Amino acid sequence: MTGPSSPSSTASHPASAAQPWRASPCAALTGVVRVPGDKSMSHRALLLGALAVGRTTVSGLLESEDVIATAGAVTAMGARAVDRGEGNWEIDGVGIGGLAEPQQALDFGNSGTGCRLMMGVVAGHPITATFIGDASLSRRPMKRITDPLSQMGARFAGPEGGTLPITLTGATPPLPLTYTLPVASAQVKSAVLLAGLSAPGQTTVLEPVRTRDHTENMLRAFGCEVAVDEGPHGIHAVRVTGECELTPTHVDVPADPSSAAFPLVAALLVEGSDVLARDVMVNPLRAGLFAVLKEMGADISFENERETGGERVADIRARFSSLKGIEVPPEGAASMIDEYPVLAVAAAFAEGRTVMRGLEELRVKESDRISATVAMLEACGAEVEELEDGMIVTGRGGRISGGGHVLTGMDHRIAMSAVVAGLAADNAVTIDDAAMIATSFPAFRDLMTGLGAQIAPANG
Repeated sequence: MTGPSSPSSTASHPASAAQPWRASPCAALTGVVRVPGDKSMSHRALLLGALAVGRTTVSGLLESEDVIATAGAVTAMGARAVDRGEGNWEIDGVGIGGLAEPQQALDFGNSGTGCRLMMGVVAGHPITATFIGDASLSRRPMKRITDPLSQMGARFAGPEGGTLPITLTGATPPLPLTYTLPVASAQVKSAVLLAGLSAPGQTTVLEPVRTRDHTENMLRAFGCEVAVDEGPHGIHAVRVTGECELTPTHVDVPADPSSAAFPLVAALLVEGSDVLARDVMVNPLRAGLFAVLKEMGADISFENERETGGERVADIRARFSSLKGIEVPPEGAASMIDEYPVLAVAAAFAEGRTVMRGLEELRVKESDRISATVAMLEACGAEVEELEDGMIVTGRGGRISGGGHVLTGMDHRIAMSAVVAGLAADNAVTIDDAAMIATSFPAFRDLMTGLGAQIAPANG
């Protein structure tokens, strides 16, 4: 990619005042909560609603900064996304190929999912759009998206390193593609499939490792033909038939398992706790954390299991538990890639070593999440060794000292994981900035304090 003629991403994101927090040791956490709607499904509901012909309704949409950025992007291209209150939205779609060229750059803030999936959408339209984001998103790799979309006929202009800002000109029409994922990434898979909606014939993504399948599930709900076949050596082929017409539907977004992880892990670590999280998605490709925690000895149970909108849902109960260290199977990393920071916190309170490998993808998240997680645990008094592809946490059983100050690096999951550590440690843990938590879990502090957590602004 060449020619950085795009607007600067940093100019649209002026520095804001930091929001330092202090999380202090607390008594038992108890209660029933409903964490926000699933972020992955919320992005996809807005995008597919915009590509359908007619009105799609959504309930339970996550109204976080990341998702609102996606809503703004589809509106900027001629669809209509209207907030009807309490997570209920209406999207008036313009059909595949019907999006208009935006008049201004599409600003995705901190949202890698929204940015990368929208690149797939725009790649299938005869329009040009510029993608920008905040300082954190502007450091994240986009070449993994631009490479396959270029093979489909899209053109890109931007920095040589493949980072934002990027100007994308869609193909007319895109070429169908068979693409093998070089890394396990639902975002890359989804971008290719979304571009393939405008291509003649079949577009196929080959997955050596299964990744979350929300795009496939939701495309079927919108009436698109999607096939998934398992081939030799465990490789899955995901095929979408292009030039289809998406039919508007209703999407009921369940609670986000990645968000539910924080109150549930806190309940496992704080003595006497008993927390129930309602309506949580337990899609097998997203629920790896809970299986690992059970293997560590966690008292976690699924209640009222059911299906809604093509996704498995359950109420999840977590009670205070004595945990033991284990070797986490690396082949399950894709099913819990966002949960490793809070799993590492749980491991710090376990008895013995917990080994986590196969986590290379964490190096290119909102921060280098391997290094950031290691630094967080060290600040909290835990024993941890950083590996190239993961970490080894040696727990002593029971509490950790706490008392440290954590630099979040603009990463919401590091911030929330540090808060969980502080609630169960011997001494309070402070974080330098909680502002980025709003990208995925705007009501995090209120929900946690409602259970009995001690979280307050840290002055100085």
